Amino acid sequence: MRFRTSIISSFALCAFVLAAHAQETNEVELLKQQLRQVLQVQEEQRQKIEALTKQLDEMTKKQSAEAERKKLEQQLAAELQTNAPASTPAPATSAPWSPSQPMTVARAGSAYMNISFDTLMDVGGSTAHDPSAQLELGDHDPIKRGFSLRNAEIAVDGAVDPYFKGFGNIVLKLDKNNETEIELEEAYLQTTSLPGNLQVKGGQFFAAFGRQNPQHPHQWAFVDDPLILTRAFGPEGLRSVGAQASWLVPTPFYTEAFLGVLDGQGGTAFSFRNPGQPDALGVDRFHGRATMDNILRGPGDLVYVPRLASSFDLTDQQTVVAGVSAAFGPNETGTHKHTQVYGTDLYWKWKPANAHEGFPFVSWQTEGLYEIFDAGADAGAGLPAETLRDWGFYSQVLWGFKPRWVAGLRGEWVDGNHGLFDSQDVFRGQRTRISPDLTFYPSEFSKIRLQYNFDQGEFIGTQHSIWLQVEFLLGAHGAHKF
Repeated sequence: MRFRTSIISSFALCAFVLAAHAQETNEVELLKQQLRQVLQVQEEQRQKIEALTKQLDEMTKKQSAEAERKKLEQQLAAELQTNAPASTPAPATSAPWSPSQPMTVARAGSAYMNISFDTLMDVGGSTAHDPSAQLELGDHDPIKRGFSLRNAEIAVDGAVDPYFKGFGNIVLKLDKNNETEIELEEAYLQTTSLPGNLQVKGGQFFAAFGRQNPQHPHQWAFVDDPLILTRAFGPEGLRSVGAQASWLVPTPFYTEAFLGVLDGQGGTAFSFRNPGQPDALGVDRFHGRATMDNILRGPGDLVYVPRLASSFDLTDQQTVVAGVSAAFGPNETGTHKHTQVYGTDLYWKWKPANAHEGFPFVSWQTEGLYEIFDAGADAGAGLPAETLRDWGFYSQVLWGFKPRWVAGLRGEWVDGNHGLFDSQDVFRGQRTRISPDLTFYPSEFSKIRLQYNFDQGEFIGTQHSIWLQVEFLLGAHGAHKF
């Protein structure tokens, strides 16, 4: 009995031990399973954290790049605005290009360069067999009956740096045989940041004499150059290598003073150190006299061109600009021979307050010049020393009677005292010219002009001419009315 009880107790103890062991095993497995679940949750959370962190980093980088880009754009715009000259606004980088805007071909920081191309073509006829011999004396005037192309210019301009801007003008033209000629008309550097309302430029440029001499042909209101300007300054106008200073005078109205100092040698300084044209024997002559080919001996042999101009608003609709100019320098007809040219100019314009696209308007422009040429003696040609005096004026009225249409009328008269060479000198003698014209602007990039000239002169008799001029423009260029 006691043995059986022991066996039963042993079996019960074993069962209890086995049950306890099984229970421990189940608890371990449960803990392991719970641990795996926790680890899995942690892994999923880690992955989510990494994904969110990566997304946040990318968004932060994009925002930083965008902010940096905007900051750089603002800095660039501010720099361009600061460095750009007042009369030449920096071109907008975001606006679409149009033919009236500059064609910016190069940019580096605050420096940039614009380029444009402008062409003037003429067709017409004259009762004069060779109009360029005595009638059309300007270098950009129609050169012959039929077709002429006397001005196709490439203009470049831009900011060099915060202190200078530059300008260049290269002109191509066709002669009577349609052979191409090329000239560097202007190339100069101009300051942009001098104190005291001062500005200086240096290089080759048109002298600031009067209103039309500094203008390029595409800015003219008529097909040809005024007679008094070709008489005093020759076919190409007064331009030369040199320097010019200008000062904006601190007055209640616009007043600007100029002083140009020019080299004054060559055909572009017509009445000054100009060697003239060779005769049949190859001798250079001007006003019939053999020229001396004088060298520059000092400051006294340079050409000086002072000018003073002021502008007044008569009313809200009327403006007047008045100026006086002069030019002094030696000429080549003898030793210590000099030339003096004096000029006055007046411009008036009326435009109503309700003008649309600048129309209607009426403008009046006039210039008068007086020249004193101290001509040397030439015993070989039988010409004594004498003082040649020439004077004259032009006066023109423009009426913009409707958008794109401008009617004009110009009257001119020139005369001078008689010199011994007058009978052969087309740049002297009495002459009158009357020129009505009509200009149509299809757009601000082109124009069509019809002009009639009535000429009467001491050496030319009476002549009639009619010219049709067509212009087209690519890029930015000045003074096109629309």
